[in-house]
Amino acid sequence: MSERAHGSAGPTPPAPWRPVLLRLTDPRDRARFDSLLASGSVRELHDRIEDQLAELVRCLDPGAAPDGPAHAAAVADLLAGTELQQYGSWVWYPWSRRLVHVLPEREFRRVRTDRNRDKITCVEQELLLGRRIGVVGLSVGNSAALTCAMEGVGGSFRLADFDHIGLSNLNRLRAGVHDLGVAKTVLCARQMYETDPYLDIELWSEGLTEDTLDAFFGADGSDGAALDLVVEECDTPWVKTAVREHARVRRVPVLMDANDRGMLDVERFDLEPGRPLFHGRGGGLTAGEVRALGPAATTAYLLDICDEANLSPAMTDALRRIGTTLASWPQLASGVVLGGALVTDTARRVLLGHPVASGRYYVDLEELVGHAKTPATVGATP
Repeated sequence: MSERAHGSAGPTPPAPWRPVLLRLTDPRDRARFDSLLASGSVRELHDRIEDQLAELVRCLDPGAAPDGPAHAAAVADLLAGTELQQYGSWVWYPWSRRLVHVLPEREFRRVRTDRNRDKITCVEQELLLGRRIGVVGLSVGNSAALTCAMEGVGGSFRLADFDHIGLSNLNRLRAGVHDLGVAKTVLCARQMYETDPYLDIELWSEGLTEDTLDAFFGADGSDGAALDLVVEECDTPWVKTAVREHARVRRVPVLMDANDRGMLDVERFDLEPGRPLFHGRGGGLTAGEVRALGPAATTAYLLDICDEANLSPAMTDALRRIGTTLASWPQLASGVVLGGALVTDTARRVLLGHPVASGRYYVDLEELVGHAKTPATVGATP
């Protein structure tokens, strides 16, 4: 089942992926803050709140002088009589033992996303931060979730993956050797919270099953709010199918990057509730039928839904050798990062109501760059 994130301090010790927000204007949080400092648990106390306030002043009035009486008056107006130490929130990150002072939520996000302007307007940013995104599978999914968090595409997330970080994951995941053995959900949540401690994140660290898919989607009768969009990046064929079945019933759009040839799938079940899964590929098999397939039939199913004729030669070859000469299919860090960018850009467009049609799209760098003619050197003789 899920592990839910809570935004305020409480009597229960925090999970290893969940930060604690302390607001020193609250006497209980003040007591916990003092106790934390006295305990010796804090490895690093990081307080750059004055710098953040200066940035906030510039965001609100870009033409204002960066110092002087007018700047001091603007800061005083923002503080509104609150002592500097008590302004905003102190964020306790138990996994790194850092205690960090940040602006209040609204002001924090105004400054943190300021350089989005006006590729994303303030009104659009507010709308995006009110959306909830589900991410299933945390290789490309990790890149997508982190990029969404950085760009402010989504303020609430559900992360699902049963796997843990292994050494072979470090060719494509932003993680260190000290993260080996950490749940992929935990790693991703920590990274996202270090970008924005005000996010709302739920973890599904046992992956998704037939019994938990309804709750993951926030179906009627579950505790959670409904998802606005799903990013599906898992390796398990029946789960890939089941996620789409549930998304179609609930009219939730699904995005998937295949980490091959920059292939991006867009399935607008929100607009086309009768749309066939995988654009009609896969023979119309249900998740239950896919789950019952043997190894050879499962490989054939994957090749069908991914359109074997349009896979890269390396991927086509790899899929047929998995379990014999290859442990799994190849994934490169460059492809994972590209996938995160493609998913985030498309998610932003979908969530803002921009016209995005269902389909399969390619941003194939082999075609765009690898086969491109070498440009002439500037100044060279023809």
